[in-house]
Amino acid sequence: MSAPAIDPVAAGVIRQRFLDDERRELDARALLAAIVADEAPLLDVAEATRWVDHLHAALVGLGPLDPLMRDPAVTDILVNGSGPVWVERAGQLVPSGLDVDSEQIALIIERAFHRNGLSVDRAHPIGDTRLVGGARISAILPPLAVDGAHVAIRKFSPARLGLGAFTSEVIADRLRSYVRARANIVVFGPTGSGKTSLVNALASEIDPTQRVVTIEDAAELQLGLPHVVRLEGRPDNGDGAGRVELRQLVRAALRLRPDRLIVGEVRGPEALDMVWAMATGHDGSLSTCHAKTAADVLARLETFVMLAGTDLPLEAVRAQVRAAVDVVIGVRRDGARRRVVSVHEVTADAAHPSGLRDVVP
Repeated sequence: MSAPAIDPVAAGVIRQRFLDDERRELDARALLAAIVADEAPLLDVAEATRWVDHLHAALVGLGPLDPLMRDPAVTDILVNGSGPVWVERAGQLVPSGLDVDSEQIALIIERAFHRNGLSVDRAHPIGDTRLVGGARISAILPPLAVDGAHVAIRKFSPARLGLGAFTSEVIADRLRSYVRARANIVVFGPTGSGKTSLVNALASEIDPTQRVVTIEDAAELQLGLPHVVRLEGRPDNGDGAGRVELRQLVRAALRLRPDRLIVGEVRGPEALDMVWAMATGHDGSLSTCHAKTAADVLARLETFVMLAGTDLPLEAVRAQVRAAVDVVIGVRRDGARRRVVSVHEVTADAAHPSGLRDVVP
């Protein structure tokens, strides 16, 4: 059976209507379902759904990647130029069985970035943005990508895991006590280890009467709390203007009367403002950091603070970092599971020259 007919003008209306609306995903599918029902009223539910999926991919979705975006078992989608698309399922990278060509990759990139007013082209060959539903997409174009445009999509499960999914109940209770006591916590680990998921789980223990402000490069946190203000950084536009750094957002967040701050990932000069806030009364804050060990976390935070151009000596910076951070939690991926592998309390006790007391070594 041929695809239900759709007028080109109607197609243009659909595209325009759903490019700039956060609700566009549900709205687009509802409208397409109505069109399919009008054009082919005798289709059964399964066949009608198949055509809605087909039209959505063709008109407003990510083209050939749409089925992978809908697959709940897929956590990462990797396009390595023309050819096979790879995915991660159950912690393993495997071929998806789907091939894409250069024109399809160009469509995927244009759709993903244009919606957010961004351009990825030869003049700006590196891009990173958020998709509808919270997935994050990164793209690198030739000539930087030698074998053709590369795209990586990290999907996030809408289901929020509890602390028990990461560790034993005994350790989970200890982590809950830190959150409820308003300890400042930094979660560390490598890429894809579950740092954001653990922060979501920790945040579920926050008093729902408290006001939480989140600051992220790409909004990924799904806290499920009633009083959350979400701030997201912005890259520059095609003219090199309009960039909003995380440091600016941290400063702005402090003027929004937060009970707690959550900084999605600290990796630059914004660490100065975050550490200052933590050390001067904004207790109960959460953040993440790419690091191998708890000692590396403290060292990286010190380095990031000094990148802000402060004239403070290292000893003073170190004292501020250790006064600001109370707990450091390590997380790793074990196959498909993310788990807590270490918990450390930051201390000034002379018996612990590293500044860390191991709770879970």
